[in-house]
Amino acid sequence: MSKKYEDNSKILKISEEEYLKKKEAVTSFFSDKAYVKMTFKQIANILNVNKNQIHILDSILTDLENEGIIYIDDSKRFDLTKKLGLLKCTYSKKNERYGFGINIENEEDIYIQKENSLYAMNNDEVLVEKLTNNTGKLVEGKVVKILKRNNEKVVGTFVKNKNFGFVIPIDTKIDDIYISKKNSINIKDSALVEVKIEKYPSKNSKSEGKIIRVIGNINDKNIDVKALYISYGLDKLEKFNKNIENELKNIPDKVLKIEMEKREDRTLDNIFTIDSEDAMDLDDAVSVKKLGNGNYLLSVYIADVSHYVKESSYLDKEAISRGTSIYIPGQVIPMLPKKLSNGICSLNAKVLRLALGCDMEIDKKGNVLNSNVFKAVIKVAKKMTYDNVYKTLENDTKNIDKEYIKYKKDLVLMKELALILMKKRKNDGCIDFDIKETKIVLDKMGDVVDIKPYEITIANKIIEEFMLVTNMTIAEKFFFLDVPFIYRIHEKPDEEKLIKLNELLSSYKKRIKGIKNVHPSALSNILKGIENEEEKEVISTYMLRTLKIARYSNICSGHFGLSAKYYCHFTSPIRRYPDLFIHRIISNLIDNNYLLNDKNYLKYEKKAEIYSKTSSDMEKKATLIERDFDDLYIVKYMEKFIGNIYEGIVSSVTSFGMFVKLENTAEGLVPFKNMPDDDYYIYDERKSILIGEKTSKTYKIGDKVKVKLQRADTKLKEIDFLLL
Repeated sequence: MSKKYEDNSKILKISEEEYLKKKEAVTSFFSDKAYVKMTFKQIANILNVNKNQIHILDSILTDLENEGIIYIDDSKRFDLTKKLGLLKCTYSKKNERYGFGINIENEEDIYIQKENSLYAMNNDEVLVEKLTNNTGKLVEGKVVKILKRNNEKVVGTFVKNKNFGFVIPIDTKIDDIYISKKNSINIKDSALVEVKIEKYPSKNSKSEGKIIRVIGNINDKNIDVKALYISYGLDKLEKFNKNIENELKNIPDKVLKIEMEKREDRTLDNIFTIDSEDAMDLDDAVSVKKLGNGNYLLSVYIADVSHYVKESSYLDKEAISRGTSIYIPGQVIPMLPKKLSNGICSLNAKVLRLALGCDMEIDKKGNVLNSNVFKAVIKVAKKMTYDNVYKTLENDTKNIDKEYIKYKKDLVLMKELALILMKKRKNDGCIDFDIKETKIVLDKMGDVVDIKPYEITIANKIIEEFMLVTNMTIAEKFFFLDVPFIYRIHEKPDEEKLIKLNELLSSYKKRIKGIKNVHPSALSNILKGIENEEEKEVISTYMLRTLKIARYSNICSGHFGLSAKYYCHFTSPIRRYPDLFIHRIISNLIDNNYLLNDKNYLKYEKKAEIYSKTSSDMEKKATLIERDFDDLYIVKYMEKFIGNIYEGIVSSVTSFGMFVKLENTAEGLVPFKNMPDDDYYIYDERKSILIGEKTSKTYKIGDKVKVKLQRADTKLKEIDFLLL
């Protein structure tokens, strides 16, 4: 339901369901092949809209226009944006001169000069018209409409002048905001503030705003972290509203006897959670047995969150809105309240919990021979950690819980099966990107004390392999049942990007074959053939940038990176809404002998389409937030070591220098001015290498270099190195 409709529901005098039906009918009207551009009056006449309902049509057209589905031209006629060739984009400002429209559908970058930006701000949703040259080739774009302003409130530093002030946003891609004298009374110079924008920028004026709260002073400890936290509105997500709090009162703290009825009792099985030391939201547990025929029985149990989060409840609506939990150093901003995420839904040890189970019989080659999905009640025998599982499997049992020894046979069997599944995935052509994630270590005061690569062991791999095979099994099973579903898809890369990747790989005497109809194994084999682990990591990173971004869809079109025809997210309903949504469908099917009536089918079909889009959008935002916090903490840590010398690997080459990644995962730029030998370096874009004009010295991705840390700017989240 659109915001406009929510605000005017009493005026419209129409139910949400009826409004959405009318909106769908109007959208279909525009999509008809026979439709030609019409005015509002013409549309109303053809649709036979009476005077009493003309305001409803007006509201619907406004909604569709704001959503970027239709566009009204200078002659006041409406048409579908797609018919007009207009693209719905997110505006990404690069600098004062230009920015890019990021096509929401395919992530394509469209260059936009400042004079063609309609003065959109960074992250605004915009409609972009393609501008082409004489040959019809797309050269750049022009913003024709700003659909949604995504910077209503901004955090920044207040600079006070005699008769006015201005705020310098912490997001450096947003221009200064003018603050009138009356809107800045009693605000001290250099205060960190939150501003509400009251007037957006135009050709002749900057944006104007009003200070709504003082956050602190720029010299306060960890104020940069606090500012980033508030700028993303995370402080507003710390608590849940009163309606949700009231619903939580009706949710029990422990499993009730009546809830266990019609569920399989698996409470006596050896079931384990394996997770990080500090994990509190445990939504997956596993058990492995060896069958008499030599096959394995893998049982995966996932928290039955949909049992507690009822459809259309306030809890459900909030989960849809959040879409995902957000993980930043030292803190989780959960999708669901802690009573659920850390309590009754978390598969804590030694207590009864409700779960959706999936039994899979797997042969010695890793093939799933048959599977069964069911509702269960379980009791986890032991909460295990990756570190202690690894030590147990490596016979390093000093200083670990003695109970691990008791379950060693179970762990050995898990490892055995995980290695079989891993081998099968690699044989199928799955691309294993060897990219180290950053682990940021904070002390009790919230200060960053270390950054290092996140250690991945066989213990992590066990859970990863078990979750992957479960997600594939669930997706395939429900695809062939032909029910509405949300899948996790990853489309094939564009041929143009693969050509560029091949040009880079030519420097390493490697080439991807068959790019017109590329198979994942073509990329996978490239990585397998690189023996140098550091070189493999940076090429993995470059290759990953070549691929499209995985997303949710109600259409099952396969997962390229995993080389899987069927894939979904089923295993994390505590922290991801698509998992929770498909749990609800699965539960409905189990309860009704796998029959879905027409009403539910149509309802879930529509919701699957909507939630695929909203969940993909929220996932993007969460990823951006998590990356931004990681970048800030990395720079905060590195600023302690200005002047230190490090060995690193060239991770990227650009027209303005090269990026170098250190062993601790920190990455920084060596600008051309910081290159040695008083040489002028030429950027070969085709091969992604730098060539010294005088010395012919070359630098390419994967080269080892020695650098000196010259600058660590926490405001810009940038690190600069001097090449030695």
